[in-house]
Amino acid sequence: MGDFRRIADRIAGDIATGRLRPGQQLPPQRWFARRHRIAPSTAGRVYGELVRRGLVVGEVGRGTFVRAAPPVGQGRALVETATAAPVNLELNYPCAPGQSELLAPALAPLLRPDVLTEAVRPAPADGTAAARAAAAGLLALPGWRPDPGRFLFTGNARQAIAAALASLARPGCRVGVEELTYPLVKEIAARLGIVLVPIAGDGEGLRPDALAAAHRAAPLSALYVQPALHNPTSLATSERRVGELAQQAQDLDLPVVEDRIWSFLRPDPDATPLAAHAPGLTLVVDGLSKRVAPGLTVGFLVVPPHRVEAVADAVRSGGWSAGRFALEAAVRWAGDGTVARLVAAKRADAARRQRLLAALMDGFTVRTDPHGYFAWWELPAPWRADTFTAAAAAHGIAVTPGTAFTVDPHRTPDAVRLGLASAGEQELARALEVLAGIARGVGVG
Repeated sequence: MGDFRRIADRIAGDIATGRLRPGQQLPPQRWFARRHRIAPSTAGRVYGELVRRGLVVGEVGRGTFVRAAPPVGQGRALVETATAAPVNLELNYPCAPGQSELLAPALAPLLRPDVLTEAVRPAPADGTAAARAAAAGLLALPGWRPDPGRFLFTGNARQAIAAALASLARPGCRVGVEELTYPLVKEIAARLGIVLVPIAGDGEGLRPDALAAAHRAAPLSALYVQPALHNPTSLATSERRVGELAQQAQDLDLPVVEDRIWSFLRPDPDATPLAAHAPGLTLVVDGLSKRVAPGLTVGFLVVPPHRVEAVADAVRSGGWSAGRFALEAAVRWAGDGTVARLVAAKRADAARRQRLLAALMDGFTVRTDPHGYFAWWELPAPWRADTFTAAAAAHGIAVTPGTAFTVDPHRTPDAVRLGLASAGEQELARALEVLAGIARGVGVG
């Protein structure tokens, strides 16, 4: 068994030193086996180990290719680090004009010694009464107002996802997700020993019949979904489909983790969350990283009453509790209207960037939403996601290959996700022009 790992180590070394380049195809396994004088089954293990390490990607009917980007390292499950590329369309943190000037006034009172003494003390998982009331007000919609008594708080929304899944699924359990899902959910699942099961969807969202079929095949412990501005496709699940999914979850008695981190960008007051239809089963995840800023943020969890203690235990055991200073700042930003002003500014900013995208990517197959901050670009032939990502990086532009979002390792969509939020507007426009030129095969400097 150790022999195939030693061979895999040598191939990994060739990738690390550049002898095998991003996008380069590895030989067929039988040819590889003859060259290395090993059994075909051993060659299969070598390729499987390279896939497991994230160094190559296998495409059914096409072969095995060296990945364009290094694999996500251990310890990155709950954080994201910036790329070294000059133009970053990979991370996606919106920043409204004048944001710092809006945030600063509410922080000043917290710096008084008497207030700061209280603000730097540890906060419990359920935060403070003021934080619970403020969060309930921020998340409220005409058809849904969460009970402040059901709120728990984490350092950010990613930690809230981790706590929710840790409370619902033990190692080896199955959790349903959309076929394309948030990459850090894949990392969280790997750390928790959870098996992610891709559930098919259509133009309206995740399909209830596919969810039922997956549950019949082997019971699911939970479902994780992003029904509002799904990452990476920007799909907004239709109101009809939300109700159908809620009914299916109730029929299956299946807990649902509803990630609403981008929902603040959609101005539709009639769009009710899944939690409004199935409040006894749904754990809502949200936070301030996109609404406000990633550096001083809070994650929200709205939990059914009978699950509050179990989720609070997961928050405490994971060390994911929110900082009290951040909670106090959030209360002030919500109370003085700062969050509302930032939301309005970011909605306008996203709309401007979407107009840029529509103008500069005209003629390409791009799935997005006029209110969203990202786009799913289905690349023209003969481009593959990893080779295009490498070509973009060579021009100083970081994009995310579609393989980062796939749950099925054998599914390799020829698409990339474009994050529109982090770059300045002029910088974004130039980057989109360059990417369009690369895709068309036009020489760009």
